Amino acid sequence: MSVLFSEDDGGGERGLLHTWRGYSYSVTPDRLLLPRPVLQVALGSRHGILLLEGGQVYSFGELPWKQSQMPELAKPTLESALSGQRVVAVAAGSFHCGAVTEDGGVHMWGDNGAGQCGLSGLSTVPNPTPVALLDSNRSPPQTVPVLEVSCGERHTLALSVQREVWSWGSGCQLGLNASVFPVWKPQKVEHLAGRCVLQVACGASHSLALVRCPGPQDVQRPPVDKCGQCNQLLYTMTDKEDHVIISDGHYCPLGMELTEDEGRLEAPAPTQGLKTSPSEPILPSYTSTSSAKSSSGASASMKNSPYPDEQAVKDYLKKLSDTTQAETKTTPSAAGLGSSTPTSALNTLVASCASAVGERVASTYEALSLKKMMNFYLPSAAARCGGGGVGDNSTERVRQEDSVQTKKSSSTGDIREEEAEGLRRRLSLPGLLSQVSPRLLRKAGRPRMRAVALSPLGGSVPAAQEVLPSLQTEVWSWGHGEHGQLGHGDNIARLQPLCIKSLNNKEVVRVAAGAHHSLALTAQSQVFSWGSNSSGQLGHMESPSTVPRLAKLSEGIRVWDVSAGERHTLLLADGDCIQPIIYYSGQQVKEEQEEEEEEQAKELGYVSSVFAGGRRCVALSDRNVMGFIASLHELASAERKFYCKLCSIKSQIIRPLLDSALGQVILGLLQTLASRFSILCHLTGQHATSLTANLRRGREVKNLLILDHAGIFLDAYRDYCDALGNFQVMGGFQALTKPSLDFFGKSPELIQKLSECSEENPVMADLLVALFYLPTRHLHEYGRLLLKLATCFEVSSSDYQKLQDSCSKFEALTLQLKRKRKEVDYTFNFWKSFPGKMTDSLRKPHRRLICESSNKALTLQNAGRFSVNWFILFNDALVHAQFSTHHIFPLATLWVEPIPEEDTKKYSILIMIPHRSTSKMWRQPGQGQKLDPPISRTASYTFYKDGRLKEATYDGRWLAGKPNGRGVLKWPDGRIYTGAFKNGLEDGFGEFVAPNKTLNKSDHYQGHWKDGKMHGLGTYRYASGEVYDGSFQDGMRQGHGMLRSGKLNTSSPSVFIGQWLQDKKTGYGVFDDITKGEKFMGMWQDHQRQGTGVVVTQFGLYYEGAFKDNKMTGTGILLSEDDTTYEGEFSDDWTLSGKGVLTMANGDYLEGSFNGEWGSGLKVTGSYFKPHLFDTDKEKTRAVRLGRLCVCAEDKWQAVFEECWTQLGCDSPGRGDNGKAWDNIAVALTTSLETHPGQMLSRSHSKTLESLEVIPQHMGPITMERYHSIRLYLIKACDTPLHPLGRLLEALVAVYRMTYVGVGANRRLLPQAVNEIKSYLNRIFQIVRFLFPDLPEEGGLIPEPTPSLQDVKDAADAPLESPKPSRVVSSSALLLPVLLPRLYPPLFTLYALDKEREDDVYWECVLRLNKQPDLALLAFLGVQQYVPRHVHSKTLSLSDTKDACFASAVETLQQISTTFTPSDKLQVIQLTFEEITQEVQALLKQDFLWSMDELFPVFLYVVLRARIRNLGSEVSLIEDLMDPCVQHGEHGIMFTTLKVRFETHVIFKKISKLRPLSEPETVETESSI
Repeated sequence: MSVLFSEDDGGGERGLLHTWRGYSYSVTPDRLLLPRPVLQVALGSRHGILLLEGGQVYSFGELPWKQSQMPELAKPTLESALSGQRVVAVAAGSFHCGAVTEDGGVHMWGDNGAGQCGLSGLSTVPNPTPVALLDSNRSPPQTVPVLEVSCGERHTLALSVQREVWSWGSGCQLGLNASVFPVWKPQKVEHLAGRCVLQVACGASHSLALVRCPGPQDVQRPPVDKCGQCNQLLYTMTDKEDHVIISDGHYCPLGMELTEDEGRLEAPAPTQGLKTSPSEPILPSYTSTSSAKSSSGASASMKNSPYPDEQAVKDYLKKLSDTTQAETKTTPSAAGLGSSTPTSALNTLVASCASAVGERVASTYEALSLKKMMNFYLPSAAARCGGGGVGDNSTERVRQEDSVQTKKSSSTGDIREEEAEGLRRRLSLPGLLSQVSPRLLRKAGRPRMRAVALSPLGGSVPAAQEVLPSLQTEVWSWGHGEHGQLGHGDNIARLQPLCIKSLNNKEVVRVAAGAHHSLALTAQSQVFSWGSNSSGQLGHMESPSTVPRLAKLSEGIRVWDVSAGERHTLLLADGDCIQPIIYYSGQQVKEEQEEEEEEQAKELGYVSSVFAGGRRCVALSDRNVMGFIASLHELASAERKFYCKLCSIKSQIIRPLLDSALGQVILGLLQTLASRFSILCHLTGQHATSLTANLRRGREVKNLLILDHAGIFLDAYRDYCDALGNFQVMGGFQALTKPSLDFFGKSPELIQKLSECSEENPVMADLLVALFYLPTRHLHEYGRLLLKLATCFEVSSSDYQKLQDSCSKFEALTLQLKRKRKEVDYTFNFWKSFPGKMTDSLRKPHRRLICESSNKALTLQNAGRFSVNWFILFNDALVHAQFSTHHIFPLATLWVEPIPEEDTKKYSILIMIPHRSTSKMWRQPGQGQKLDPPISRTASYTFYKDGRLKEATYDGRWLAGKPNGRGVLKWPDGRIYTGAFKNGLEDGFGEFVAPNKTLNKSDHYQGHWKDGKMHGLGTYRYASGEVYDGSFQDGMRQGHGMLRSGKLNTSSPSVFIGQWLQDKKTGYGVFDDITKGEKFMGMWQDHQRQGTGVVVTQFGLYYEGAFKDNKMTGTGILLSEDDTTYEGEFSDDWTLSGKGVLTMANGDYLEGSFNGEWGSGLKVTGSYFKPHLFDTDKEKTRAVRLGRLCVCAEDKWQAVFEECWTQLGCDSPGRGDNGKAWDNIAVALTTSLETHPGQMLSRSHSKTLESLEVIPQHMGPITMERYHSIRLYLIKACDTPLHPLGRLLEALVAVYRMTYVGVGANRRLLPQAVNEIKSYLNRIFQIVRFLFPDLPEEGGLIPEPTPSLQDVKDAADAPLESPKPSRVVSSSALLLPVLLPRLYPPLFTLYALDKEREDDVYWECVLRLNKQPDLALLAFLGVQQYVPRHVHSKTLSLSDTKDACFASAVETLQQISTTFTPSDKLQVIQLTFEEITQEVQALLKQDFLWSMDELFPVFLYVVLRARIRNLGSEVSLIEDLMDPCVQHGEHGIMFTTLKVRFETHVIFKKISKLRPLSEPETVETESSI
């Protein structure tokens, strides 16, 4: 062996390359000196590729595709075509090469005769050339980025970023549905689409893929019933006497077997000692003696072989059953830890039948599989199948080798999980298990068993699934299989990928492919090999292997890197020392002689990875600078060793113990402990795999997942130790003593070895304790190794800080777990010595002993002389034991308060619990650390004493022994309160549900509480369907509220809104009886109408008067829709009785005595008067004045205003502290938000609340600036119901609409509605003046600011001006803009009803006059004699033009209908006058001053053209609600003009009877009028 390339200096400390060929004791690997560290090596048949740090690529060896080629290059040459590209991965096939760049691009070069370079038209590619992977399924096609490539002899595989496999080249090893080769263009391997591929590897003519197992969501895929190639049925059914045979004997002409989704049986395997092909049958009559068959021959045999004789099958099954029973009776020690031969034979029988006949007998196989599963669960079988883990001797491994492969689970795999997985696969077939013979199932005798997942699917813990590598993997293979390199138990070629099912659940983390053999490395540092073994490259036996088998390794050897060459294998493993050891197996290059035994190579230092290819071997190593490399290797080696030990404990100890006959509690705790142990084991395996990957490529601190994700490891250890402590406290290890002795004998060397116990004759329970606490020692190992790594860096570096922090976390957890173990030991020893029968009731898994009073001077105060009091303090409860009784007080609801006593030397403590307090005393004071428990806690407690809370359970916050804060209180009868508590009672906002057994429904209350009763605002939904929304006091309805009665709230037959007193209607209220169509507005007492009131009906009747005992009794006034009026005495509803006056609509009236019901005929005794018969009688016209016998506006809704005053902290209106009122406002805003934290607020609403949180300046003189700030504050306050003023306004709007909407929309109610608004303004203004006490009274003045001296001097020099008027304060100006827009719809409806006749007459005139063009209408109005000629001529240019004059003024006036307040409407009128003036001035081009005589006709024209439908209603609204201070000003004059215009409709009515407007004479005559 010669040096290929040598320099004086190069290579540095990382990535040192050593190369050699073959093995002998004289071999010394030579080192290649390169300018930079080597990151990766790829070897072909006679050449190699080197990837250096920085992305440079070098080639060496025989490169025939180069244009200037020497026999063999002496030194590596740089691939200059890749300059400028940062290469991250390289690959070498037999005679071609590949490279992947940082951006995911692929470059290929070398031999292209079979299309393996993916470039058509070229037989060779001399230099690296880009090859594009285009995904044609996308539009437009997109380039697929690649992670890695692998090259074979005639094909290439690429793994994309999406974890999909692409291939090109020639041969069935492509995995494509191609019939023509070569395939020049890269194509996706569709059979692996949808799966997550982790790695690909290429042999000479076969391919391997490492695939992550599909998650639970991917397991239940739809079953496939047809072949994907030839479209033939995969399954056939044959009815037998008592069962159904389901056959899947379909053989695809394309030479591929069924895929995992389509197949039912796992890969067959040979029996122990059988050296023929495992696919051959072993039935007596049909045993094939040939062990070497071609692929076609095997296929033909499977296709044409007959069905085996049924009697032979029955005899063989009986023989196996007898053998199985005999094996079951053997002792565990005699059976050893080997594999179960009958079980292997059972599987072999089924597999052999399938391969020989081509038909699988479904029912028979199900029975055999169930029998197999039953055997695995039996104690002896469980012990036998648990062997083979790390720690077994070499002889045992060799003896178990074949049987382990025959079974479909490794020694450290999870038997239960594998069987469950196999059963799930079988259940996925259509109609398989459901049609199995019941008799055969019963014959199998499968017992009821418990399954505990010891290897959780999907990762150890949810957080670790994404950050740690997956161990749930599958190995798929395809291509040529003449040497068995596919691992499916035969020599058949596969055109498409097929899962090697015997490697399922083996935790394969890496695969490698030689020319004709394959390797699989597991997380448990085991190596499986299969395929050609011509030179001993498989490392286990001479004959070829068609199924994966374990390589023979000495005890304690843990392999963590593998590579395969043409006919040799390289393994990199841990030994007894930290430095890795390289193992070589295969062909020796020494005078063409071959040695077939495994030998150990020379030590090369800290080797990070090995590579094999052709006949060459390469190793990469690092120098141990500052001890960093050695520490990394030590950390990874320790983790791998620890994982192997955990796997051994899981398979050889825990799994057999799970089938022990234990009590229900102990068994549940053991299952929890086993599950936590499995999670910890799985996490360790994932971490070991991650550390191994870091050694192979990165070797950097930033790649250590234990630093960034330390929480995952810490949580796993905490959970495991908690489960372990619970198991120990309950005496679990003592309960396992007998089962352990039964399993492992009285000399448990295995447990002693695994637990690393050196004692002689140890007790079994102590051995188990030491074994299960073994994982906790590894925490200290983490801390030690991380600290050792930290010492390799400067103290100020970030790497040092990260390592130091992680080390501190693990050391802190170590100390914490040690303390917890002491608590466990203390508690366990206490239970051992605990006297009496209370152990069962007090002993809990999570309960730990803190202290007890047997050795402390603690006595009960005022205890009897002969009383015995024993106090035991646990971590969750205090136990007070007295003789044979004991009381348990949970610590969560127990408070301790020290009581100092100066007179005596005794120290007393007061213990407070719900319902009672008990005092206890320490006789001897002691010193110790004082830890104050939180005074406020969250706990659950059931009250047991008599009272309101008897047997009720409270779950929530506590304070000093009483519920305080948020909580839930539940009674046994179904009552539930959820909400706030204070001092042990419901207080604050809460919800209450009370079942109504009679109606089989529940009452539901949501609102405020005080001292355990409903108090404040709330909503009560009764089971009867009634809903009350309003105020409560002392658990009763009191104050203002609304009660809706009826089945459906949307169509309630009656609604009452008004005042309540002690749960009864008392005070003013409105009752809407929807059934009768009546609405009552008046006084109530004890649920009855009592006092004055008003009733209106849907038929237009109006009554106001006295009520007594819920009836119309006394003096009253009754009006009908046609204005017929009765004023007199009533005795019942709508019943006239006594003296009265009946006035007809035409003015005639009857005066006398009346008797009878209105509308049913009246008896009258009296006089009839006709006032208009003679002119002298006109003065006798009777005008009925309404409003005298109804409730005055000031007496209405007093409860609504009282609630607002109460919220402000006032006992009565205006009597209270101003500062306290503002504080209450702030509290109300905050409390409302806290009570409903989930309510969604708009951005504007949130800003409004933020501005209201600031208390405005409410003291001091009022200026115009402060007046405007007050006005803005009131607008914001009234805009949110969270503010007391906003709540008041919301309630007033509700009652107003309730009163005057629907039946209440009666024109007779208009005066009351207007007076009610005025009353609102006065009473709200009183509240505003209370909040802002310096605000002037109604009609007061706000003076302008006093001018300064300079302003006075300037004013003296200026010409005289009229003084600026002061602002007049009025409730309407301040509050009407806030209130009226909310009340406008019902109010204006009443105005429209009251002015309906006038508006109709006015509208008729407007429609008639608007038919005229502008010229005629202006002439008719006499505009010509008021407007100058030139204006007249310019304006009236067209005789037929309409709506052209004063158009802007018309539009402005039309806006009067879109405004609400009188001030806004007056502002519109003012703007209209301004528009008229501006238009005239623009025509005259000079200032123009109107006189009323000139302005009126033009304004008349604008009003007519504006076409305002309800102008009379608008005028009346302005007149009734206009601010008194503007009545005599400019606005008042303009309003008078509008009012006069409306009243001229009488004149227009007369004009309409005269001649047409177009006649001048008529115009002049009428205009003069």
